[in-house]
Amino acid sequence: MPVQVVVGTQWGDEGKGKYIDMLAAGADVVARFSGGNNAGHTLVVDGVKYAMHLLPSGILHPHTLCVIGNGVVVDPAVLIREMDMLADRGVDLSRLRISERAHVILPYHRVLDALQEQHRGAAIGTTRRGIGPAYSDKAERCGIRMCDLLVPERFARQVRENLSIKNRIIECVYGGAPLDPEAIITEYLGYARRLAPHIGDTVSLLAEAVEGGRKVLYEGAQATFLDLDFGTYPYVTSSNPVAGGVCTGSGIGPRQVDDIIGVLKAYTSRVGEGPFPTEQKNDIGDRIRELGHEYGTTTGRPRRCGWLDAVMIRFSARVNGLTALAVNHLDTIGRVGRIRLCVAYEKEGRRTRDFPADLDQLALCSPVYEDFEPWSEDISGCRNWNELPVEARRYVEAIETHCGVPVRYLGVGPGRESLVLRG
Repeated sequence: MPVQVVVGTQWGDEGKGKYIDMLAAGADVVARFSGGNNAGHTLVVDGVKYAMHLLPSGILHPHTLCVIGNGVVVDPAVLIREMDMLADRGVDLSRLRISERAHVILPYHRVLDALQEQHRGAAIGTTRRGIGPAYSDKAERCGIRMCDLLVPERFARQVRENLSIKNRIIECVYGGAPLDPEAIITEYLGYARRLAPHIGDTVSLLAEAVEGGRKVLYEGAQATFLDLDFGTYPYVTSSNPVAGGVCTGSGIGPRQVDDIIGVLKAYTSRVGEGPFPTEQKNDIGDRIRELGHEYGTTTGRPRRCGWLDAVMIRFSARVNGLTALAVNHLDTIGRVGRIRLCVAYEKEGRRTRDFPADLDQLALCSPVYEDFEPWSEDISGCRNWNELPVEARRYVEAIETHCGVPVRYLGVGPGRESLVLRG
């Protein structure tokens, strides 16, 4: 399929990197379309772990052109560190393209992010890396884009104008220390010189690739329930990581997308605050966390863990238009003991399969479970559907039934090769 999209169906950290890496091997172009360095993909290649936060995962494939789309907010310092890390490992960075329309994260965004989180009545759980304030400036039409960074006089004027307001907010509202605009200008113009060869018109580049029949893979960051519109608001990110974000975040038209793969874990995990109907605040949740190594790629924070919620995945399937599912950590869930799958919610004596927008209503929902037998066999070496234990196959088939989307891939271990393709 010429144009494929990979998105997360839960609260992020589903292991999208494995499938992006696999599909990138056959792609001509890999593009990222949303988020910033608040996201991360961890790939294990030949026993070497790569944790990337801004660079598309396809950068590890020497034939692949990699694009950071206009929907991404870019911290130049983080991007350059990541580029240097990969260059030191022999990765060719000449294949990287950055949209001239992408917005830039500046020091005052990071400062405001931390101060706002600190002064909220109830913390959202941001990474404090400036993502939200950068998107706020984009919507407020005072953002600075990569194309601005390449014009020193314009960039300097924009920084000074913005800081004349931002410093007042930092000092007068939050009691913070003001930032020096001249220091920021000098620092960022240094970044501009380094990144200039990579910055350009990625909208035309991607359009020409699609029109030429080349294989293009769009790499999602974060996930459906962190989406600004469809997630568990306000405990969400500041962009649209659903499949529709591909269009606004890269410039492709919706009719050009052929295949949308939703990645999930065989259980549920999340970082941050907010209702979590199937969360297990007990030995089961602790066991899932330890077996699945559930600690954040970007922050190292321990993740909250619980049973797989088919109500969530069904909602994800609808808003993303999923054509297939990829289920990770099938090996993990089989070692937990008796397995439970949430197939509906019960609230005030009524059963529903719809996911509510109101978090107070979500907090009142009790999961309705179906139970499944575990399996004792080590499935990490399985590469064929028929090699899986019958109990594992029954669990996967139940996921398909309750979510309404076929399961195409199964992750049975951490390595890029630890996959079962269901034909």
